[in-house]
Amino acid sequence: MGHELCTEITDAPATTMSILIAERWFSRKSVDNDVTVLWEPYVTPFLRCNIWHIRGRNRDILIDTGMGICSLRDAARDLFEKDLLAVATHTHYDHIGGFHEFEHCAVHRSEADGLLRPEEATLLRGGVPLNELSNLEAAGYVLEDQFIQRVPHQDYEISGFQIKPSKPNWLLDDGDIIDTGDRHFQVMHLPGHSPGSIGLWEEATGTLFSGDAIYDGPLLDNLPGSNLDDYIQTMETLRRLEVKIVHGGHEHSFGQERFTQLIDAFLKKHGC
Repeated sequence: MGHELCTEITDAPATTMSILIAERWFSRKSVDNDVTVLWEPYVTPFLRCNIWHIRGRNRDILIDTGMGICSLRDAARDLFEKDLLAVATHTHYDHIGGFHEFEHCAVHRSEADGLLRPEEATLLRGGVPLNELSNLEAAGYVLEDQFIQRVPHQDYEISGFQIKPSKPNWLLDDGDIIDTGDRHFQVMHLPGHSPGSIGLWEEATGTLFSGDAIYDGPLLDNLPGSNLDDYIQTMETLRRLEVKIVHGGHEHSFGQERFTQLIDAFLKKHGC
């Protein structure tokens, strides 16, 4: 699954911030008949979240919503025709920017406050605390002065970026079942990256939507709110799953072999 840059862009004159204007903010790709992934190609990689839409018989699931720089609902109205549940895998701001657009929202109960009162957000390198910058760069991320390569319109103020609050109406616990009518996803509490990180596991198909607990990129275990002991336990829990496909919060999807490699590499790194 490639995250190609959207080709429908404009060569409009640079804005006062010397950034071009994006004609279309979101890109998307159909994974199969039921699953579509959307992403924001002009957002820097460490904040470029995968947004997963799962089509169900009675209702659909939306997993994470990206940065909220542009309206996700407007961009994908054709996907959102049915009753929809928006599920936050956790409340880091790159995953929750669009939740305020959706009536039905779910999040693990330990991070409910992260939707009601979102963390301070920034699109500028200068807005990130120095210790967090060091951690991100040590993990392998390259951080430019600005975290978007294009703007949605000429008057967009990068320095004014903030996340709008939203109200969850389903506080999730480990073991809860999210039912679409023809598919059943079990909530897995996967703390470590954040206290309320979750995944959605469909045992019948071996499908895991894993959020930022595991993806094929630098895993972050030293952010504010991260807990290494919890993360190690989460990895040991995940290793017992027999997966066919893992759809992570970032980067590309992968199968069982890569899943096991990533887990073992994390555990080895931390002496387990």
